[in-house]
This record gives sequence, C-alpha cells and structure tokens, in this order.
Amino acid sequence: MTCRCAWVNEDPLYQEYHDKEWGVPVHEDRKLFEMLVLEGAQAGLSWYTVLKKRERYREVFDGFDPVKVAAYDEAKLGELLADPGIIRNRLKIRGAVSSAQAFLRVQEEFGSFDRYIWRFTDGQSVRNSWSSLSEVPAQTPQSDAMSKDLKKRGFTFVGSTICYAFMQATGMVMDHTVDCFRFKELGGEA
Repeated sequence: MTCRCAWVNEDPLYQEYHDKEWGVPVHEDRKLFEMLVLEGAQAGLSWYTVLKKRERYREVFDGFDPVKVAAYDEAKLGELLADPGIIRNRLKIRGAVSSAQAFLRVQEEFGSFDRYIWRFTDGQSVRNSWSSLSEVPAQTPQSDAMSKDLKKRGFTFVGSTICYAFMQATGMVMDHTVDCFRFKELGGEA
C-alpha cells in the first residue's frame, strides 16, 4: 500500500494531484498564475473543492492566460458569476482579474513572474522534513513577505496562509511528510 501525506483522501483525482503535482517545482508563468488564482479561490474552502472544479476553471478562464483574464469586462464577469462549475464569489472572480493585471505588471518589471516569485525562497525549493501533518506550518516568514509584496503590487486573495499553500503547491516548499512516498522522490532527507 502506498503511503501518502495524511491530508489526501481516497479520490483518485486527489491522489493523482498529490502524487504528480503537489510539491513539484513550477517555473512556467501561466501555471504559476493558475495556481495563484486557484489558491485564492480556495480561501474559506478546501483545496479538494477547488481541485474538483479546476478543469472548468481552465475552460472559463481561457486556460489562465493572464493577458485574456486581465481584459475581462463586466459581461464576462457576469458569465463567470453564473457558471455553476466554478466558485461563484464576486470578490474572488474580480480579484482574479485584478491579480491578472498585477501579474502582467510583474512580468514586465522582472521579465517573468517566475523570476519574481522564486526570489522569496532564494530561487530554490525549501525542503522540510516533517514527521506529521500537525508539524506543517500554515504560514512562514517567507509567505508573510510574499503576501505583503503581492498585496502592495495589487494582487488579491494573497494572505500569508494562501501564499504558503501556493508555495507548497508549486514546489517552492516541499512539505511532503517523511513517511510519504513522494518525500524521497522530491529530494527530501530525513
């Protein structure tokens, strides 16, 4: 039997996400934008809820193309608010648009969002060695700094806890517990 992190349930979709994506370093700007929007959509909900809706998000958010999302008008916002396949929260949907606009400004300033965002971990994945889920923090000084800077730049739904979840999801932080089979695969050392 495969040993996974304690937060993973029996749903094959969730297991595949854990086994193939979570904690794997991401450096592609569009994927980083997608994860930033989806982590923001998660606020107050579970990641499992968002994950089940991710494919529909990809469809209605134009594959998370930040140029397209930044240009959404009121008609498009109305369509999104009416779509039962995503989380229909007006603030989160509007926040995705303002975050797309901020994302484009960051790309222009730094050359890529990847170059900007990975500065918060000095360009390397932070590899933790937690024995249990209870040891994993909800936020860190790095996620605090990221949150503060993203907010200053006009991003929304980027509190420190959301930023830490984003860091875990995109492999900026490797938080698979030591008993999880992915821990060693992703370079963890007990």
